Amino acid sequence: MKPPSSCCAATPPLLPLPAPAPVPPPTAAAAPGRPGHAEMVRLDGGPFLMGTDAGDGYPADGEGPVREVRLAPFWIDRTTVTNGEFTAFVEATGWVTLAERFGTSFVFAGLLPERLRATTRPVPGIPWWRDVPGANWRRPEGPGSDLTDRTDHPVTHVSWRDARAYAKWAGKRLPTEAEWEYAARGGLVQARYPWGDEREPGGVHRMNVWQGEFPDHDTGADGHVGTAPADAYEPNGYGLHNTCGNVWEWCADWFDPTWHLTGPRTDPTGPERTGRKAMRGGSYLCHDSYCFRYRVAARSANTPESSSGNIGFRCVRPVD
Repeated sequence: MKPPSSCCAATPPLLPLPAPAPVPPPTAAAAPGRPGHAEMVRLDGGPFLMGTDAGDGYPADGEGPVREVRLAPFWIDRTTVTNGEFTAFVEATGWVTLAERFGTSFVFAGLLPERLRATTRPVPGIPWWRDVPGANWRRPEGPGSDLTDRTDHPVTHVSWRDARAYAKWAGKRLPTEAEWEYAARGGLVQARYPWGDEREPGGVHRMNVWQGEFPDHDTGADGHVGTAPADAYEPNGYGLHNTCGNVWEWCADWFDPTWHLTGPRTDPTGPERTGRKAMRGGSYLCHDSYCFRYRVAARSANTPESSSGNIGFRCVRPVD
């Protein structure tokens, strides 16, 4: 196994890749549970200020400088794709995720039962990540776990390739980084979070991130340890839930920390192949002591074969 990064997203196994599975054809309408645009929001696009110069991020991530970007109108899912929705996709297509084909995925040690904590391999230098045989989207914490009471939680242990397959089947696609950030901001200009600059305005929790001292104890003060329902907390100004915290969200773009310095400012789609795909939003494992990436301008990346217990996705589609 190649070890996960020290941030909150794990990297993939160093194993021969399984033979690529054919991407299922799109359905005539959206996926079951998402008829038409019922669970999507239409956004007008236009110009917005992307990125940040605030200095509270990580220079190597390429969050700045702030630049004006212009987008065409698009539809975007109100929430990340849930376990229930992904189940419908798998039942309709027989899709087998890369984690299932590899036979392993990464799980945060604090979510494992004692038996698995004692028998799974910690990643050197970052022992809160465990390589768990049998962990996948159906069994998020490995053998003995299931999706009971988590149908409405975001699907996890899905690679970028799995997310792309779902999106194609649903007649959608993954968002570009620019589309994702525009939507996540909810109409606010240069705010740190989807609701403003204060993390917990008036003492009210607005997202699912690590509470307590990482990695030893998550107090669950925000109401959740591990994933929260995809529609937890109040939505942003555009009606989108959990664009910060809960799970990282795959984007369509290849990741590069400097491409945007000279790239196009109208409907940018990212650089040519770089080996890693962009992810946005942070996750329930983010804590400002080591990963202050639960902000709308924050960026991260992972290889398209990667999967872990804190990576999910949402979809977009163009306006007809």
